[in-house]
Amino acid sequence: MSSLEQTRGHRKLSGALVIATHNPGKLAELRDLLAPFGIAAQSAGELGLTEPEESGKTFTANARIKAAAAANAAGRPAFADDSGLVVDSLGGDPGIHSARWAGPDKDFRFAMNRIQTLLIERGAKTPAQRRAHFVAALCLAWPDGHVEEFEGRVDGVVTWPPRGDEGFGYDPLFLPDGHERTFGQMSAEEKHGLPPKGKGLSHRARAFVKLADACLR
Repeated sequence: MSSLEQTRGHRKLSGALVIATHNPGKLAELRDLLAPFGIAAQSAGELGLTEPEESGKTFTANARIKAAAAANAAGRPAFADDSGLVVDSLGGDPGIHSARWAGPDKDFRFAMNRIQTLLIERGAKTPAQRRAHFVAALCLAWPDGHVEEFEGRVDGVVTWPPRGDEGFGYDPLFLPDGHERTFGQMSAEEKHGLPPKGKGLSHRARAFVKLADACLR
């Protein structure tokens, strides 16, 4: 079955794929999600592709920019994620700028401290005042310009101090609703494992389930 075959209005993916990321933590999660479907994937970093400027104003727009750039450069389908932490009391920040808050050295400890400082300045101390959610936008792009886009979200609170050394980014800061451990305290299977082994808890897993139903199954 070729990657150009249409299925229920969606394009079916098969064959080699580029994962449009240079982030090792994100790459590991995306490879875990793709593995059960037998999709061979190389990252943009492994292929030496440059990172495009993420000039979009939404997670979906930035995912599309990255996927399209990689698909055009590699000449085959590309898969990109844009995701971030949205904190209600901070007016939605850091949002699409989540990675930028960590600076050029990707110091997420610094970024988490910044979030906590801003929340305290705003008097946000109770869980109700510290509501937040993670968003993940996934995009599959083909060299001919066709794109498939999906979004997932998980709600929770910003906790302090950060807990756990698993995951990456803001995971130690985020306590998902209905759970007593942060994403930083959960194993990879607990956080983003898909049924039947996992519950597809994370924002990225929830978006990926939609993508898989449309383009992989």
